Amino acid sequence: MILEIVTATALIAGAILVVLGARQLLRRRPLRASLQGLSGGLLLALGALVASMALNLHTYQRLTGEQAVAEVRFEEVTPQKYQTYVIEPDNEAQVFVLRGDEWQLDARILKWHGVATLLGMDTVYRLDRLAGRYRSVRQERNALRTIYELGTKRGLDVWKLANEHGQRLPWVDAVYGSATYLPMAHDARFAVSASTSGLVARPLNESARQAIERWR
Repeated sequence: MILEIVTATALIAGAILVVLGARQLLRRRPLRASLQGLSGGLLLALGALVASMALNLHTYQRLTGEQAVAEVRFEEVTPQKYQTYVIEPDNEAQVFVLRGDEWQLDARILKWHGVATLLGMDTVYRLDRLAGRYRSVRQERNALRTIYELGTKRGLDVWKLANEHGQRLPWVDAVYGSATYLPMAHDARFAVSASTSGLVARPLNESARQAIERWR
């Protein structure tokens, strides 16, 4: 919401200054026209930049406390090959084929502080990748691996910007990735939750609980 307000303010102010600069040019006042036109152009550029950042942040979800982010279900096709369903809240199930003994879900997390929190910017997350893992390191190196990109990419990559220049951005508290992994098994169902400390997965049915017991 804050970024949208900043965007609108910058674009409106920039447009007004550009129009005023054009009028000054028609009145043959080139110095005023240049100053107002330049200022307007800079504000329009700022508005476009913030709009691109806001568009990218809309691909993330707000994170307040621990909350459910996905349910993951498995159906065994053949040994070490599973039909996998990832169901996010309010979204249709995404279907993948994972190979291996374990599944891993990764997420990106952005935390703010200082002025950003005062302006109401909450910690946000976005599911990033889903992958199959082999318990054997030798298989992990040599067998067919499956990995899928999750989420939507739009606008300026705020994650990359914060990750590369976080030290220079006083409102960025932390930028980090989090992952959770557990065994795959036929008919197993897991609930994945996220908090400001990262992802956690828990079994939802007996098949999942038994798979974890055998895995430990």
